[in-house]
Amino acid sequence: TTATASGKTLAFNLPVFETMLESRSATALYLYPMKAVTQDQLKVLKQFEQGLGLELNPAVYDGDTPADKRPRIRLRSRVVLSNPYELHQILPYHYQWQSFYRNLSYCIIDEAHTYRGVFGSNVAQLVRRLRRICAYHGSDPQFFLASASIANPQELAEKLTGRKFALVGD
Repeated sequence: TTATASGKTLAFNLPVFETMLESRSATALYLYPMKAVTQDQLKVLKQFEQGLGLELNPAVYDGDTPADKRPRIRLRSRVVLSNPYELHQILPYHYQWQSFYRNLSYCIIDEAHTYRGVFGSNVAQLVRRLRRICAYHGSDPQFFLASASIANPQELAEKLTGRKFALVGD
């Protein structure tokens, strides 16, 4: 958790892309609460992909994703950007995402401060479902949560994911 425009995106993108360079099968899931942020981050990820010469096929998979593009994203995208609402819809169909979940190395949850109250408790249950499905498929992804404005970031991260966290605040 650091101020706006302080490099949080780089803090989680660098380890993700390092892993992607080392492993041709590694995948990553990025969750954002707002579509505008998702689209902005897609552009950043495509620039990284091009600059590193990787074939990651980053793609947004949400309620607006056309039905004819969904199978290709499930099979070819190593980086998927979505939101909690869509994740809730696709988790029951995890068999369609077997390869993605089996190779899931990272789950990025940006704008973590938005996941509070009743909505936050629902997202926490969603993350636990995701973790169980990943375990079923043989993976144990590392979670990165980012926020520019939050008083208790470590506590929130641990409650949302059910895992221990190290706080990076500078």
